[in-house]
Formats: sequence, structure tokens, C-alpha cells
Amino acid sequence: MRVLVTGATGNVGRHVTAGLVRAHVQVRALTRNPGRARLPGAEVVQGDLTEPDSVPFDGVDRVFLFPEPSTAKAIVERARQAGVRRIVVLSSGAVSGGFDTTFHPPVEQAVQESGLEWTHLRPGEFAANKLSLWGPSIRAERLVRDANPDAAWFPVHERDVADVALKALLEEGHRGQAYDINGPELISLRGQVEAIADALGEEVRFEEVTPAQAREIYLKIGGFAAEAADFLLGFTDYDGNPADPADNMDFDPSTLGPLPTAQSVTGSPARTFAQWARDHAEDFR
Repeated sequence: MRVLVTGATGNVGRHVTAGLVRAHVQVRALTRNPGRARLPGAEVVQGDLTEPDSVPFDGVDRVFLFPEPSTAKAIVERARQAGVRRIVVLSSGAVSGGFDTTFHPPVEQAVQESGLEWTHLRPGEFAANKLSLWGPSIRAERLVRDANPDAAWFPVHERDVADVALKALLEEGHRGQAYDINGPELISLRGQVEAIADALGEEVRFEEVTPAQAREIYLKIGGFAAEAADFLLGFTDYDGNPADPADNMDFDPSTLGPLPTAQSVTGSPARTFAQWARDHAEDFR
């Protein structure tokens, strides 16, 4: 068996790659910059999902597919022609909630229409987002500047998503399933900062700012923080349209109760945000 992992240096992809190596599976890890990849035991190859012809499917049985809606149909068709039998898609919980109608759905649809075995992973908010949003100020000042300290959700550890991916890639019984994957606990932004402080063993202060001020901070950080600023702070919806503040005015996530986690697939308790903070303490130090 040979598995192609796309997005192999990403938060989830690197754990999927490592898990396949531990399982003694041949792994072809796709990345735009092989020279910067640190993926021991994998065959690291250069390729770009925006250029379908650059993706080497020869000899590949199964694929972990990072989303690229602009080329999804072409990528999946090349995979099918090369003899790939199973594709596990890294999608988003926003699809299940009906908030994402333009980014991940075309990838899911292309895979479903291919006739291949498929499984969709739909993680909610990634705990790892805080590395981009808060990492610079925590490292420099032991300070988080953000809006809405009491806003809360169920952030998921990227390793939980990878563990579900490994089950879907290597085992039977997951064909045609779409798995929502969340963290096991509702935790506020302030609570998340406290968990990071506990992991560091140092005080990390929380400074509440307005959404507009937080937006400026995110834009200056660049990368994911800048790209996601308008959505995260309520200026736009998931698809980039102007958001209606009334949509969230009366929403209380505590009324949802526990959300689906990786445990239903892996059998192991989902990792908490505190565990995630401990795993990434050095990233904040």
C-alpha cells in the first residue's frame, strides 16, 4: 500500500504522515518546498494542488486530500485514472453547519462523484489557529489582545483529526462517512489563554480590544491571521459575504451540549485544549 498525503507539512498532514510511517505504510508526502520538509520515513516529493499535472499519483492506492476547490475535479480525475481507490478529504465542520457553500463542498462533491471510496473529515475550529493569532504577542509580551474574552467554542486538537484520518485511510468501515470532529469541551478565549499560561508556567495577560482593533492586529500579523480576520471577528461570513450581526446576537453555544469528537471513531478520549497547550508550549515560549 502507498498513501499520498497532500498538505503533508500542514498541521494535520504532518501527523497523518508520521502515523502512516509508524504503521509501516509507504508514504508519499506532497509539499511545495521539499527542502524545508521534516518528514522522516516518508518519500517527500514536490507538487502543487493548483497544478494537477504536478501531483504524482503513480503507484498510489489511497490519498489524504487537502482542499483546493479550484482544481478538485482535475485532481480527483487524475487520481482515479492512476488507480487510486480511496480518498480521505480534509473538509470543514462549516459544511455540516451550512456556513461553507463555496470552498470545501466542491472538493467533497468531486470525490463523491468519482466513484471512489471516500470519507470526509469535518473538523471545527482548530486549536492550532491560536499559534497564528496569539503566538507573536505571547512570545514577545506574554500578552493576548483579542475581542470578546467570553466567546467560547470547542477547539479541536489537530492530532485528533489526524487520528481519524488514519483510521479512514487504513481501516475498513468508513466509506461514505462524513465525520464532524470537535474538541471535548466548551472553553472561552480567556480560558484558552489561561490554559496556555499554565502550560508555560508563566502569566499571560488578556487585554480586551474592540473587534476593529483586533482586526488591525491580525492584519499586521499576516498569514492565516490576516486571511481569516474578517470572518473570525464577525465582519464577514465563512464565504466572505458581509455578515449580519443579528445572526449571532442570541446564539449561546452552551445550549448545544457536547459536539461530536474523534472518540466516536478512534475509541480514545478527545484531547482537551489544555493538552493542546502543553503540546505546543515551546511554540509560545
